[in-house]
Amino acid sequence: MKRILVPALAALMLAGPAAAQSQDVSFDTWRDGFRGELLESGARPETVALMLDDLSADLRVIDRDGNQPEFVRPIWSYLGIAASDLRIQNGRSAYAEHGETINAVAERFGVRPETLVAIWGLESSFGAITGNFDTVRSLATLAWDGRRRSWAEAQLIAIAEMIDEGYATREQLTGSWAGAMGQMQFIPTTYLERAHDWDGDGTRNIWTDIGDAVASAANLLAEEGWQSGAPTVVEVSLSEDFDLTDWNPTTSRLVSQWAVLGITPAAGEWQADDLMRSARLELPAGRNGPGFLTFPNFRVIKRYNNSTAYALGVAHLADRIAGGAAFVGDWPEGDVPLTRSQTREVQAALNAAGHNAGTPDGIAGPNTRRALRAFQRANGMAPDGYLGSAMYEAVTGRPLGD
Repeated sequence: MKRILVPALAALMLAGPAAAQSQDVSFDTWRDGFRGELLESGARPETVALMLDDLSADLRVIDRDGNQPEFVRPIWSYLGIAASDLRIQNGRSAYAEHGETINAVAERFGVRPETLVAIWGLESSFGAITGNFDTVRSLATLAWDGRRRSWAEAQLIAIAEMIDEGYATREQLTGSWAGAMGQMQFIPTTYLERAHDWDGDGTRNIWTDIGDAVASAANLLAEEGWQSGAPTVVEVSLSEDFDLTDWNPTTSRLVSQWAVLGITPAAGEWQADDLMRSARLELPAGRNGPGFLTFPNFRVIKRYNNSTAYALGVAHLADRIAGGAAFVGDWPEGDVPLTRSQTREVQAALNAAGHNAGTPDGIAGPNTRRALRAFQRANGMAPDGYLGSAMYEAVTGRPLGD
């Protein structure tokens, strides 16, 4: 796993389908064995003792890691929460209160200030909810559990370096159950690589120092290739005769080319500067939902959390905080996403039909959407790859609920 992954994404990966746990040894046995590895990594003996002496497993972490919700939240519900009226209001208030710092950070790193505020809002409700789990204990529990052992042990080694270098005290190391820390929810390895000391006091305090927290997020975006002054996402409308046959969500075209194919802004006109920019067409709820042209900055946000819904949430919340309008397209609320067990049924049916959806795991990821588009093409349907209730019967041949 690439080290730059930050906690929101790491938590998503950790919360995947529960695999067979490998608790073949007691927690104390794992802890004593890892003690030697931590020392071999270069950690000071006193730091190792501080982290591991008298440490016990937190069974709440295993419970959360192993229990996926059966029902999948529709993207329109997620966006309604991500960019709710209250969050927009709180974002504008937070920006007004800390605008001098946020604007200075944004100018220094060449990123959009409202995007920083939006990430801050989604990650910790503008610093109000950072998590109260003991990060060392959470990661040790995940390592002992075994499903993400190498990842969790790498994070613990990073924590030892944080303590040894004086970046954080043992008491500061709190956050989410999955190892995310601070107001911008960084995992330890990302902290070492991207956290920034904004005020120059010798520490990178992402827990209580707003300047350090915001600058750390800005540094991550900048290092991942944020394009200053460029758009992130534009809601679009597709003409009725727009042909999805050769559409692929990973294919980029110039906006001018998309326009020729029948794509127009959902509101207003194309900006002249944008016509020569490269963008991808995203249809997160299929042909019957809103469409979006996404630009390279959208992919940068996905380096924070590799989720289309998350990136749309950040981009839209940033636009709303800046005074932009709400999305105008109608969502297909009658065509809701499938449950995980229903998705497994569709994946198995796609595989049986010769369209490789991979191992049925209940998660409609890229392989499943690719297989579904192939099925749709083969059966004369619009190949939008959206796995909702309407596609269940088409693929499985059974009415939903039977």
